[in-house]
Amino acid sequence: MVRSSVCFRGLSKLVMAEIILCLDVGTKRIGVAKSDALGVAAHAFPMIERKNDAQAVEAVLKLIQEEQVERIVVGLPINMNDTLGPASVMAKSFAGLIQQKTSVPVEFWDERLSTAEAERFLIGLDMSRAKRKTKIDSLAAQIILKSYMDARRK
Repeated sequence: MVRSSVCFRGLSKLVMAEIILCLDVGTKRIGVAKSDALGVAAHAFPMIERKNDAQAVEAVLKLIQEEQVERIVVGLPINMNDTLGPASVMAKSFAGLIQQKTSVPVEFWDERLSTAEAERFLIGLDMSRAKRKTKIDSLAAQIILKSYMDARRK
């Protein structure tokens, strides 16, 4: 657990939160986001180009170590009719590869419409299609992570 000392008008309070890494797993790219030390905000990280599974897993393991990650959340693309399709199988398979290499717990979180929400946001910023391609996966991971953290606080 990460321990942070926070002061509110002279009162000191010990806050414990996990550093959470969120992955939006795709066939070519993996979107990445990380929680702050207080577990309040989600921050997009540069996406990981997925050349092959071994390279992508190593990149994730490096992030886990560098960022002192204590939990991993993998977006699970559930269909609108609540079934799991090929993308869900791929996300679960990739998560399994990570679980084989680390003791950090891995959880799945419904990522329905996160990429569509990210796309709408980036279009609203009048971002070019080429620029959106480099940002959309990590923004989707940030949206997934924020949803996960909000649900845990309830």
